[in-house]
Amino acid sequence: MFRVSFALIILVFLVSLPGTALERPDTEFKIFQFPPDMIPRIDGNTDDWNMVPDHYAIGADELRDTVNDNPVDKNNFDVKVKVGWVKGLNRLYVLYDAYDNYWDFEKPGLEGDIFELVVDADLSGGPLIPQLRKDIKMEAWDGYMLHGVHAQNYHIFTPPESKMWTMVWGCQPWIAELPWSNAAYSYDFKHGESGRLILEFWVTPFDYAPYEGPERAVVSELEENNIIGLSWTILEYDKHDDPKQHFAFRSLSHKTTMYGNASDLVKFRLMPLEKQFRKPIEAQWIFTILDIDRRLVAFKDRSYGNITSWHWDFGDGTTSTEQNPVHQYKGPAVGNPSGNYQYQYVVVLTVEGPEGTSRMSKVWDVAVK
Repeated sequence: MFRVSFALIILVFLVSLPGTALERPDTEFKIFQFPPDMIPRIDGNTDDWNMVPDHYAIGADELRDTVNDNPVDKNNFDVKVKVGWVKGLNRLYVLYDAYDNYWDFEKPGLEGDIFELVVDADLSGGPLIPQLRKDIKMEAWDGYMLHGVHAQNYHIFTPPESKMWTMVWGCQPWIAELPWSNAAYSYDFKHGESGRLILEFWVTPFDYAPYEGPERAVVSELEENNIIGLSWTILEYDKHDDPKQHFAFRSLSHKTTMYGNASDLVKFRLMPLEKQFRKPIEAQWIFTILDIDRRLVAFKDRSYGNITSWHWDFGDGTTSTEQNPVHQYKGPAVGNPSGNYQYQYVVVLTVEGPEGTSRMSKVWDVAVK
């Protein structure tokens, strides 16, 4: 009975998803692209992040206490967050660098200083927890089985001490472990003291992360220049007699409900490589076999730079000057030995522009019968 009702809930949930409207529509933050040979090591050391320009850093001035309206006093609390990604790896890397005059982390439960991150990489949007779903009537348990399926919430303890590094608010706690995430800290203070905390971690965003586990999960595909939904809130406790000044809910989206409603996140753009990390022009390409029986292959240009011409050599004696050609192979490969290799082709893309020429070949990757 539960499986039927839950399936119906999922169906209604998917049909009722809103558009991609996000909070702070005039604001767009940037996600730094790390070069593939400079992927940050998760060790709590900030050296790997020195290459990230300062304009990628998001500070305390961008946050708003949406619960008690406590202003930011940087003598008592300050923070700088940088977010990165690596093209080809569907991960978000985060550096959380924070100073607090009172770190609260002695209790075993949720109360204490927390960095709460919510990510919705496919912009599915919509309420994700029962308290925020007014459009669907459901039991609390069914609501729990929905939370985190289409956008993920990480309650990250700062620091965790005797707790796991994060509580995943939802039905998929497996996303908080390798190979889906990893974290490291650096700090030297005790509970109640002041000091600086470095938290370095990466997470895997999911279009679909079910309670059954990763076997049926769908990882979000991160693509250059795409917009994703992302936000965080810093739950900051302080030693103060005034209850309102004892706690601050400092939100980047300026909405309290961002913790469970992906429509309340903000825009983050997956940026290209900074100019100093890339060549002026570089040939790159991928292919898809459309029809193995007809030996029909689609080629897609992934080059970057100011490109004015493309030249494809398909490895069978034919060529094309289209940017994204579709080619039907009709003969054996040129220059390959006979036998099992005669229909495995060396394909070469050459691109040209004002800043030079670049070539990329793939050896026998393209194979049709």
